[in-house]
Amino acid sequence: MLQGSILQQLETAHRHSTRPIHFGVYYKNTLVALCHALEDHILTEEGQPLVITAFQRGKWYLQEANRYADIAQKSREIAIMAAADAGFAEHPTSQLPNVDLVGLEADDPVGQEWHLIILSPQYTAMVICQELSESDYGSGVPISDLERKFYGLWTFEPELVRETAEFAIAHIEKYNPELANKLNTHKQAIQAAIISPKDVSAVVTRVVDYLQTEQNDLTIPTVLDRNLVSNEIQAFLRMAQLLDLAEINNPMAASEVVAIVETMGQLLDLPAWQIKRLRLAALLHRIDPLQRVESALTPSASTTYQEDAPSCPLTCPLIPGAQTLRTMPRLRAVAQIITHQTEWWNGTGQPAGLAGDEIPLESRILALAASFQWQVSKKLDSETSEKDVFTQALDECRQQQSTRFDPKLIDILTLLVMGLQQGLDLPLMRTKISRGMWLLDSRWDSHSKSNEEINSQHQ
Repeated sequence: MLQGSILQQLETAHRHSTRPIHFGVYYKNTLVALCHALEDHILTEEGQPLVITAFQRGKWYLQEANRYADIAQKSREIAIMAAADAGFAEHPTSQLPNVDLVGLEADDPVGQEWHLIILSPQYTAMVICQELSESDYGSGVPISDLERKFYGLWTFEPELVRETAEFAIAHIEKYNPELANKLNTHKQAIQAAIISPKDVSAVVTRVVDYLQTEQNDLTIPTVLDRNLVSNEIQAFLRMAQLLDLAEINNPMAASEVVAIVETMGQLLDLPAWQIKRLRLAALLHRIDPLQRVESALTPSASTTYQEDAPSCPLTCPLIPGAQTLRTMPRLRAVAQIITHQTEWWNGTGQPAGLAGDEIPLESRILALAASFQWQVSKKLDSETSEKDVFTQALDECRQQQSTRFDPKLIDILTLLVMGLQQGLDLPLMRTKISRGMWLLDSRWDSHSKSNEEINSQHQ
């Protein structure tokens, strides 16, 4: 990591924090798709964002300068950092009143970075990274431009984006104090706005669309394809992460549900691939409050996704949020789990009125685990002992066995509670979103196992 770079400052600031940053490695084609999605989303919303960006060279800015002329019309201010070469300052976009250039010195480490920082009243987003050095590549710098690798992260997390913007503005101040003051004024004006995770759903959908479009290019190597798939998963995880952060009383709620479903899966002796799939569904299970967002590229695609999903009855409507998961073939099975977590054992639930073993096993596990976690979280606020809290939460779930919950799973939950009362610790881990590919398994494809095959193993 380059000394004095903005990425290095961000890493140093969080090195010993309670929420360390997990960086990833991204291929250039992935970063191009990400940045184009975030830039184009500016054109569709009325938030008038503040945009701070950095290009490795002025020539890379020139390739995007015409796009930035359109982006400037929808932005309150754009600050562009790059080495001042190749007509950097002469392009017509550079002359626009709300576009400011910062010509970086040749030895400035920020000149080796790739930034896109967006502060909008509706959402925040950023991409920040720097290219691997020749020694990092090991086998030599790749010949193909799209196979160049960058180290860094992208996120929608408001506090992290604002913190990075502060580092960027402080760096700009060394070159142009007046511009830095203007950017700080814009930043403070936007900072007062409340960003809802619901508002992020549209930009997440666009990011996934653009990554999938790039993925559909059959000429790209498999390794680039996997990097794109990994980042599609990361988009959903980041959306779920914002929901968790919005839960002021317990931002670890989703992680607690993950620990519960994973332990229940082990008690049921589920195969590792199924526990892994259940684990991802638990991480994403709270996305359902998000409004349905149509595909940015194919507005009528939502119907197609529903009809194409062989693991879900064609009559089954999708809950909002889970619809977007259908856009990824490898996440259709996860979308099904989330969709059917609101079914009831007696058939009176939603969205399809499935009953008994018709409900996917993982959906039944997730529903019970999420309800138990919520009951525990609610009761922990009282003066009741932890042991009694578990007992009371279990009793609440037992009252709904054979109506809402699978009675066989109540028995499994009872075993888990007995373990908790005897000192069992559930492993709570923060998801390393930047390494999303580990959550995938080739057997996750929704064609790999039908509901009947999965359910028959544990009836």
